Amino acid sequence: MFAKRLKQLRKKRKLTMQEVADYVGVAKSTYAGYESGYRQPTLESIQLISRKLRTSTDYLLGLTDYPEPHEELNHNAKEYLNYEQLHWDGVPLDQDDLELIRTLLERVLRDRPLPKDE
Repeated sequence: MFAKRLKQLRKKRKLTMQEVADYVGVAKSTYAGYESGYRQPTLESIQLISRKLRTSTDYLLGLTDYPEPHEELNHNAKEYLNYEQLHWDGVPLDQDDLELIRTLLERVLRDRPLPKDE
């Protein structure tokens, strides 16, 4: 998955292998090995590659299916629970889990005392 995403995103960004390799500080043949799956980059190289390709390391590693990094995190928990592929420390949360979380949060807010005017 990593190699495939790496190649697809590099082409989408209209970059050559040499440009990405130069940015990362590796030989073109080394970078080509990353795209073919023959070689595995270091964590530092993955970070640099993701920066050059304007994506997240999570996308390159297959932890998310969203190649475009979010410019600003949404802090509204109600909206955040609508994102696909949420997980808790790597354990996927299914729709039943998310519904339970929504219900729990609604109950917490419903039972919370109203703030006093200052």
